[in-house]
Amino acid sequence: MARILVAEHEVPVREFIRRVLQQRGHEVVVVDDGAEAVVKLARLPFDLLLADVAMPNMDGVELSLKVARDFPNLPVLMMSNESIQRRRSHDIDSLMVILQKPFTMVALNDAVERALGVNVKVAGPPAD
Repeated sequence: MARILVAEHEVPVREFIRRVLQQRGHEVVVVDDGAEAVVKLARLPFDLLLADVAMPNMDGVELSLKVARDFPNLPVLMMSNESIQRRRSHDIDSLMVILQKPFTMVALNDAVERALGVNVKVAGPPAD
């Protein structure tokens, strides 16, 4: 499966993400903030960066801009509380994929699979 870097400062959210993604067979590396994520990205190759928009030291927006410049082939999936997203990101959801907090295991797995380019099965009748 994939090696995923998770940058999230809230420990319960970070551990939930780690547990869910490891259950799917992914290798998960977690860090507290964007600055730590930059250090990990310089040391290891990753298939996906999953980052919170609001973090101390270096927020997710700054981190995603750095990743776009330094690692242009690395997909980035952002996470945000709606209130923070509206206040701080200035419609960043039009620029990148945002996973809205709180999210379920299913929503997390679907978003990760989409970001990794894996076909996601959508419930409903077959397409004609």
